[in-house]
Amino acid sequence: MKSPWRVPSRGQWSLASVPTRVADETLDRKALKKKLKAEVKTICDLQEKLYAHDHFSLLCVFQAMDAAGKDSTIRSVFTGVNPAGFQVSSFKKPSANEIDHDFLWRSARALPERGRIGVFNRSYYEECLVVRVHPQILQAQRLPPGSVDKNIWERRLQSIADHERHLVENGTQVIKFFLNVSKEEQAARFLSRLEEPEKNWKFSENDLKERQHWDAYMSAYEDTLSKTSKRHAPWYAIPADDKPRMRYEVAKIIRKHLQALPLAWPEVSGADRREFQAHAEQLRAGRI
Repeated sequence: MKSPWRVPSRGQWSLASVPTRVADETLDRKALKKKLKAEVKTICDLQEKLYAHDHFSLLCVFQAMDAAGKDSTIRSVFTGVNPAGFQVSSFKKPSANEIDHDFLWRSARALPERGRIGVFNRSYYEECLVVRVHPQILQAQRLPPGSVDKNIWERRLQSIADHERHLVENGTQVIKFFLNVSKEEQAARFLSRLEEPEKNWKFSENDLKERQHWDAYMSAYEDTLSKTSKRHAPWYAIPADDKPRMRYEVAKIIRKHLQALPLAWPEVSGADRREFQAHAEQLRAGRI
């Protein structure tokens, strides 16, 4: 799927080369809202076909720094999608039970069934991002002796790549979004959470603590995206300083991926069609 925000699966790529804001004055907020509405309508229609066809599922992974807009983007892009064919899973600090399993276990349990769209608000990638920035977390994971060495992140990224290939080969299409917010815009959004009473509930002191590790996170994101963006499971680094534009870009990519699937409405056999016609005649005649 062509996109200026797609992270290449080969060659050199730098996160610094990706803008956090689109330099485009041809689309104002009103125009973007209208375009988003059209994309959402198409996504809803395609989701109904995905559900009826029941051969594929779609997994959308969202990763970002705090205040990048994951929650609002998920809400805006999937507004109107039939809840019967849609699910969102959020992954925070692992529970004791989850730590007793491998790091992919808890997310594997939340994968969408065939016919459904699944969204991961954060994901197994946290194990190569937050844990990489705070390696002391590994001590609580009770990993086998000798497994925590300089190559642990390479092995985890390879495990993730293998996992995603397995999903795609079994009908789950995987697309991943990194909402690329700038450090300056994050500061502005934190300030709004502190200064606007209706946003106070969003603020957490831990967000400021994590902000102090900004450079380490950017390095971890760059390595992670570079090594796990594959042709079958691509990453998209979406400029996130302008939320309306970000939501539109995400919706457009999801719509294109759904359109690329070989979806079809279930066919009715000739015998079934004749039976349907007989039932219809009985209903019209009032015999049923």
